[in-house]
Amino acid sequence: MKDLGLEHIVVTSVNRDDLPDGGSAHFAKTVFWIKVLSPGIRVEVLIPDFKGDQKALETVVCSGINVLNHNMETVPRLYKKVRPGAVYERSLDILKATKVIRKEILTKSGLMLGVGETMDEVMTTLKDLRQINCDIVTLGQYLQPSMDQLPVERYVTPGEFQELKTEAEKLGFRHVESGPLVRSSYHAWNHVN
Repeated sequence: MKDLGLEHIVVTSVNRDDLPDGGSAHFAKTVFWIKVLSPGIRVEVLIPDFKGDQKALETVVCSGINVLNHNMETVPRLYKKVRPGAVYERSLDILKATKVIRKEILTKSGLMLGVGETMDEVMTTLKDLRQINCDIVTLGQYLQPSMDQLPVERYVTPGEFQELKTEAEKLGFRHVESGPLVRSSYHAWNHVN
């Protein structure tokens, strides 16, 4: 990492619901070794909801990370369709509890648009995120990874992404990335400056 001159790393994983701690110890060990090898590096983690396990969340939050990202992915009405097994309120609680554990930590979330949400629903979700002091938000276009996943309902225009960025900034987010190709790690190093 030092040799690469990296200043910001994003660590993510697939959900590890097969593990009792949801994989939180793996995140913590990874962060520990990153910091040992490169103490000045900023570490962002993109985590699952750990099924609401507060101990698992605390393990990650107290591991030395700088940014905790947990993506909402979509609006409440579409949760069962888009995120089977996930719960909208539980995802909000993960982000809210992060600030209780370490108030100075930056929290981040993202939405993928184009699966049937309305712009009013997107704005309501953004307001929910700001109400729990989420600092950073990313908004991108959902793209169907394979024929087995949900189809794209519509393509959001660049103008709509810009309008959402403007409205999200008015809500008080520290940083907003919004555009068709934006993903949660898109320009991640810029989100913390």
